[in-house]
Amino acid sequence: MTQVVKPISTLKEYMQLNDCVLFQGDVLCRNNFRESFFDLGITSPPYNVGISYKSNEDSQSYEEYLAFCKKWLKNCYFWAKNGARFCLNIPLDKNKGGQQSVGADITHIAKSVGWQYHSTIVWNEGNISRRTAWGSWLSASAPYVIAPVELILVLYKGEWKKQVKGKSDITKEEFMAWTNGLWTFNGESKKRIGHPAPFPRELPKRCIKLFSFVGDVVFDPFCGSGTTLLEADFNKRKGVGLELDREYCELIGKRLVENARLL
Repeated sequence: MTQVVKPISTLKEYMQLNDCVLFQGDVLCRNNFRESFFDLGITSPPYNVGISYKSNEDSQSYEEYLAFCKKWLKNCYFWAKNGARFCLNIPLDKNKGGQQSVGADITHIAKSVGWQYHSTIVWNEGNISRRTAWGSWLSASAPYVIAPVELILVLYKGEWKKQVKGKSDITKEEFMAWTNGLWTFNGESKKRIGHPAPFPRELPKRCIKLFSFVGDVVFDPFCGSGTTLLEADFNKRKGVGLELDREYCELIGKRLVENARLL
């Protein structure tokens, strides 16, 4: 068993299992972690679409939402090691309440706080059909075009090429398939997981195996239902999670115990 990574933190750890540790805290607080510690970040932040989270306000004005994004992206940049990668699952755009280019705006903000841009993966959610009654029907007067896809924005800090050698565990078939920037797999069931916005295990699994070495530190600042930590544990990485809400921390702990890799 490798040594669990415990960043210098003002937070008391909520739980630890195998090589994963979970902290309860707010991503907006820079002092949560007082050092750079992670090699790969994987997260899906709130989308500001009115989801009923336990502790987070998801109905801000668009300007307030972008200011929120800038603050947490800046904190994560501070917590990232030089050479770290960061995979952000974010919306392509926003239609409800006014059209906004969310993906483009978050990309611009990320670059403004120091992150370098590498690429964008388009995730085609095979079981999602985004149909709406808004706009016009069979008329050019006001049609709405809504793509049933999300983005996985790939960022990095410093240099893209890793300077430290490590062990990769990705297969030839996986590498060939996943370096194609269009990923197609189903989304996750809210009811099955018990969280209003879970992402499927396939998403962090691919990011972990493609962008990190065995034993690297994987961090999720919006840990949610704990899916990133599950895949970090399963794929022999060291996982660090940060989650604001205590009930979701309990959910993460339960899922980790039920799905933990046996050493």
